[in-house]
Amino acid sequence: MSNRKLNILSLSVIFSSLIITPANLLAQDSTNFPTIGEIVENDPGIWDVLDKNAKIEVLTSGFLWAEGPVWVPEKEHSFGGYILFSDIPNNRVVRWDEGKGAHTWLKPSGYSGPGQYGGEPGCNGLLLDKKGQLISCEHGDRRLSLLTKNGGKRTIVDNYQGKRLNSPNDACLYKDGETIYFTDPPYGLPKRYDDPRRELDWCGVYRVGKDGKATLLTKEMTRPNGIAFSPDFKTLYVAQSDPKAAIWKSFPVKEDGTLGKGKLFFDATENFKNGLPGLPDGLKVDSNGNIWATGPGGVYIFTPKGKLLGRISTGEKTANCGWGNDGSVLYLTADMYLCRIQTTAKGAGW
Repeated sequence: MSNRKLNILSLSVIFSSLIITPANLLAQDSTNFPTIGEIVENDPGIWDVLDKNAKIEVLTSGFLWAEGPVWVPEKEHSFGGYILFSDIPNNRVVRWDEGKGAHTWLKPSGYSGPGQYGGEPGCNGLLLDKKGQLISCEHGDRRLSLLTKNGGKRTIVDNYQGKRLNSPNDACLYKDGETIYFTDPPYGLPKRYDDPRRELDWCGVYRVGKDGKATLLTKEMTRPNGIAFSPDFKTLYVAQSDPKAAIWKSFPVKEDGTLGKGKLFFDATENFKNGLPGLPDGLKVDSNGNIWATGPGGVYIFTPKGKLLGRISTGEKTANCGWGNDGSVLYLTADMYLCRIQTTAKGAGW
């Protein structure tokens, strides 16, 4: 057994001995976090964006499937802000604060109807609009929603040409700060692709503007998932979480905001088939255009030209990532864990 596996096993034992309730989760010591995983080098260029001594810190645990971490700036907060992230099966958003730990912040988060709604009813991807209001990709209610600062949600979009969306998964903002690009795979439906409630015969990539109407940009991807723009907004990257084609594509963005023909950016199918945990999922971009994308075996770090620099290997299925603090800290959601790692990069837009 490798040292990394022993490290992960030891961490599991630590957490299994703690009682964690949905309403009041584990509050970790803010100066002594357990660590997991390792950094895997594919190219020496990885040390331009990560320090060789960087560690993957586990901040809190006890979730069924953590997703969508987003940093919320707060001037009055002693550490400058806090993290919100989705716990999809538990239909809630969790807040984590430095020195205080985690607690349920919003519930329900993605399904507001009566009874049960499949295994992944909650919200998935989260982001902030230019006013700092929370945009959620909601599985159960099959929509993009906006949580206003004065309370209450409003629907941004829940259909395409009158047909209900599948289950919006992840989203990003265009350069105007208002238009939202989002993906719509079937993972939030109780029977997924074969669910009788599906009204669309594809899994699309869309955009929605002020008018609240969804525009279909492409339906060529079988399971579109994570989505992010290059710093100049001339390229859109989209992950595909399909076990048969675990890939990322890049799309040229035209002047009118529509997409040109997509091309293969990177193929990790063999890594998945060889047993590395997870599939292409969430992704973010740094200020130099490098792509930080969760996939089989952790977080892949690519140059804008598609060269793989290496991986942040958590040893778990790693769902998503997001920049926080001063833009150099990368927060990770990896199965049951919320983690972070200090980088020497800076998130795009910070």
